[in-house]
Amino acid sequence: MRLFQTLRLAIKNIISNKLRSILTMIGIIIGISSVIVLVGMGSGSTKQITSQVQALGTNLIMANTSNNNGTKQFTLENVKNIQDLQGISEAAPTISANATVKVNTKSQSTSVTGTTPNFMDVRNMTLSEGRFIADLDVDYRNKVAVLGSDIATQLYGFNDPVGQDISINGNTYSVVGVLKSQGSSMGNNTDDMVIVPSSTAISLAGSRNVQSVYIKSSSDQNVEMVTNEVNTYLNNYFKSTDNSISRVMSQKQLLDTMSSITSTMTYLLGGIAAISLIVGGIGVMNVMLVSVSERTKEIGIRKALGGTKKDILIQFLIESLVLSSLGGIIGVIFGILIGKAIAAFGVSVAFSIPVVIFSFSFSMIVGIVFGIFPAYKASNLKPIDALRFE
Repeated sequence: MRLFQTLRLAIKNIISNKLRSILTMIGIIIGISSVIVLVGMGSGSTKQITSQVQALGTNLIMANTSNNNGTKQFTLENVKNIQDLQGISEAAPTISANATVKVNTKSQSTSVTGTTPNFMDVRNMTLSEGRFIADLDVDYRNKVAVLGSDIATQLYGFNDPVGQDISINGNTYSVVGVLKSQGSSMGNNTDDMVIVPSSTAISLAGSRNVQSVYIKSSSDQNVEMVTNEVNTYLNNYFKSTDNSISRVMSQKQLLDTMSSITSTMTYLLGGIAAISLIVGGIGVMNVMLVSVSERTKEIGIRKALGGTKKDILIQFLIESLVLSSLGGIIGVIFGILIGKAIAAFGVSVAFSIPVVIFSFSFSMIVGIVFGIFPAYKASNLKPIDALRFE
């Protein structure tokens, strides 16, 4: 009953100074909403990256077969040796070249990738229409092309590209398929890519050198074994003196690296936002100190009428706690609304209930911590000195 009366008195004092209370809560509101939004954006980015990488398969491995000193090339024949290594299901080479693609008056500079029919399966791609590169296309060096979704839209608009001609570096190719949008992975954006048969790409690139090989291990369990096996093979092939140099990266390694980076960024953003909460706490303390100064006579009267040191301490602590709690509740609501508004613009935002609970709890802790000193100061006022205060 006594606690209820103290709570009612605390709320009454807060309401009597509406403007001051609102200005005090603004710091808490900004801090809470910032934590929820920034951590939500970081978590959203992590989930988005994870889903994109996992969609390509965790048993995907990429081997860098470029030789920096140029003394030894890695050709399509060498890819067959990798294919024969233990634990490998499929291997697809890429011979890449920058080229200008043109349709009527529209032209675009992009990457043209030469590969084999199993490239689509290894990279876990799907077609939106048409077909992919076939074995006959590779065998007979057919001038056919499969377009990424972005390049198809840029060159053909809303028209169907399949069956149409496309000029690549002045040579006419026939479009046989269009890929579904997949985004970027392992340094390649398949949406902005033109894919041709590997045998045809040799003349476009002016070289038989295979820059990279995408490998699919037979299971998720042997990815690490296959990665080490392929890396050892390539170091031996290029006669590398430093076997610690890795030419091979698995999708799992990429996922772990990206998750680590995004998690660090999330913690950093959350820490920066938490600083504004502390600043808001300092604001609460300043307001409570002013309140103690203004209500010195009130404190003296309460003590003269039998109010204990504990009563005064609890009253001012409750006032501080109510201010920070109200700021926390409003901050949570604002944070969720701002996050949803940001998500409407295509930014990935993932709200977390533990983060919301932690943020609100932290605002209450801030209220208690920064309210202790003013409450202690008020409770230690002597009744005679308080009544004489002008």
